[in-house]
Amino acid sequence: MTVPDAVGRHPATPPDGSGADEVSVVLLHGGNVASWMWEPQVEHLADLDVRTPDLPGFGSRAAEDVVSLDATADDVAALVAALPAGRAVHLVGLSYGGIVALRVAARHPGLVRSVLASGAAVDGVTGLAGAAGRAQLGVWDRRWYWEAQARAFRLPADARELFVRSGLAIRRDNMARTLRDVYGGCWPAGLESSGARVLAVAGSRDLRAARSALGTIARRVPDAVVRLVPGMHHQWSAEDPDLFSAMIRSWVVDGVAHPRLVPPAGRA
Repeated sequence: MTVPDAVGRHPATPPDGSGADEVSVVLLHGGNVASWMWEPQVEHLADLDVRTPDLPGFGSRAAEDVVSLDATADDVAALVAALPAGRAVHLVGLSYGGIVALRVAARHPGLVRSVLASGAAVDGVTGLAGAAGRAQLGVWDRRWYWEAQARAFRLPADARELFVRSGLAIRRDNMARTLRDVYGGCWPAGLESSGARVLAVAGSRDLRAARSALGTIARRVPDAVVRLVPGMHHQWSAEDPDLFSAMIRSWVVDGVAHPRLVPPAGRA
């Protein structure tokens, strides 16, 4: 794997004449991991300019405060704004990262070419799922909890220890603020007029809140493309890294949803 610089940049090795140097892909991690989760995608997309920043409160930035979703979105926007002029920038996010990506586009119209958000529960997380999510704060600093999470997410064996260490480094107060913002509902007002193309996906076995959010996105952003990924769960970037990477390439390079993604029931 290439070693990223201070802002998560991985040196690209584009073939001559590919045009890949005109495109930047910014990958935004989920809410209980960090930028390391994107290692398989970085390897698959080595010909593209890929950025994998740690979001405030996570990974190399675990000591920083999580202020709000808006502040985190603005942090990502500052990174995007600093990229070389003329690049087409595409944001890709999983779970919390998907929510942040959508908010970046909404708060900063015209800044990014597109957003690909997987498992972004923009309607919030309620009921038993919400209660269970908040209950995890009570065991946040217990190693056994993170080991159980690694198994539940079906992470490859060689990624589990990194997941556990990364999770234990996340401050409880930061996660409490993150859950408050996400679980209470986090629709990114202005997304429909942001000018960004939107692809929203969820695994067919994803969290209910993630799957139901596809309907909200389709209704509120009429031009958005919404798809299900057959057989996949929430953390499917690790479950099927080849397909996840192929999905990114299809959307970013070719401008279409990957053919293995299917429309939800009732949508063509």
